[in-house]
Amino acid sequence: MDGPHGAAVSAAGFGLKGPRGWAFRGIGIKAEPGALIAVEGPSGSGRTCLLLALTGRMRATEGTATVGRYRLPKQLAAVRRISGLGPVPGVTDLDPALTVAEHLRERAFLERRFEGALRGLLRPRKERATESRLRIDTALRAAGLDVEALPKGSRTAVRDLERLEALRLSVALALIARPRLLGVDDTDLKLSDAERDAAWDLLRSIAANGTTVVAVCSAAPEDAVVVSTAPRADAGVRHAGSPDALDTPDAPDAPGTPDTGNDGHHTDDDKETADAVAEARRA
Repeated sequence: MDGPHGAAVSAAGFGLKGPRGWAFRGIGIKAEPGALIAVEGPSGSGRTCLLLALTGRMRATEGTATVGRYRLPKQLAAVRRISGLGPVPGVTDLDPALTVAEHLRERAFLERRFEGALRGLLRPRKERATESRLRIDTALRAAGLDVEALPKGSRTAVRDLERLEALRLSVALALIARPRLLGVDDTDLKLSDAERDAAWDLLRSIAANGTTVVAVCSAAPEDAVVVSTAPRADAGVRHAGSPDALDTPDAPDAPGTPDTGNDGHHTDDDKETADAVAEARRA
């Protein structure tokens, strides 16, 4: 069952195969609404592809998954409508020349147009502006971004933001749409230990407020539902505090599967991920 905000996420034998082999395979997930789900694995192991598949931006080729009451891969558009993407390199990149305020105004405007039924568009301009301001302020609070504390306030250019501040801005932009599922890529990339802790605290607080979070990382926190894309026999999912893998076996080798490296994982994973990201940008 779905919670008031978040969406439950489940998957069995979930996989995505492209022209160069498997991006990920044999993924099992079972997470309640408002869960913090960490997609853990080395770079090139299909983490981003899995994130994009679970948020409806990539079509899986094996197994099934559900996000809320929608089923993947069949109902991609429906899953996209209830999910949002924070930072995903190559997909949701911030424009370094734009200011924080410009990013926020643009996203709020696009969100109004996306949602806008005719009666919404006919509302008084002042009322629409007030609604946009409320959405922006709520999203900034949830993302923990204090705009007034930035070097030039809301006029600070993205190029002048620290890595953690940029992550908070990307998350805030995604939250303007009030998604039930939030996806975040490279959560712990190029962060100090203190910044990494702050990033996970941010995602925990979002999950605690009801929004289900899927976050890609190289090392997952112990209190998350951990999904591993690592190329090993027990890849799958383990729940917070438990080293046990979900009892969903890896799918058997399919006919025509390309040759793999010594670790059993396709050696073109980085290229496969890049192709998937490029496809997601067109979605």
